[in-house]
Amino acid sequence: MSRNYKFHNPKGVYFVSFAVIEWLDVFTRNEYKEIFLDSLRFSQQNKGMEIFAWCIMTNHVHLVFRSCNDIKPETMLGDIKRFTSRKIVSAIIENPKESRKDWLLQQFRKEAEKSSNVNHYQFWRHDNKPIELWSNKVISEKIKYIHNNPVKEGLVYKPEEYIYSSAKDYAGEKGVLENVICVDI
Repeated sequence: MSRNYKFHNPKGVYFVSFAVIEWLDVFTRNEYKEIFLDSLRFSQQNKGMEIFAWCIMTNHVHLVFRSCNDIKPETMLGDIKRFTSRKIVSAIIENPKESRKDWLLQQFRKEAEKSSNVNHYQFWRHDNKPIELWSNKVISEKIKYIHNNPVKEGLVYKPEEYIYSSAKDYAGEKGVLENVICVDI
């Protein structure tokens, strides 16, 4: 996480976006998206993370969440990024169908060499830029932005058609992530 941006209110609702280094399209494979989803599920069940909206794009993730216990939101997000970084890189290494394996690992190593606190592979960029959402109107705007991201990228025609986001939950359907807290948008 960038040291320039802070989570000032530990009980606040935050919008964060974080990207794979060099904006590499890693999340074109569903198995890598599922690793990220498993981490969100774990954080919901074991760390008190409340998720209002989420979306996994090909090279970045959007999330609206809050921490409902004593774990600071920056710690919660840092744990997710550390866990998913290790697991996804391992999945890439072990995936016999990953045609870009050598190239991706080379990019992750090259980026790690630039960072003093990373040993082998740098998967995520350090900049999250958390934005505290201070009103229902702002929460609604961010959720609409998140859900329209796959539409703007030309992946689907309607937000709820995209499986790897909370748009289905907001359309009254069952999404792939349980316990998404839907607010009026």
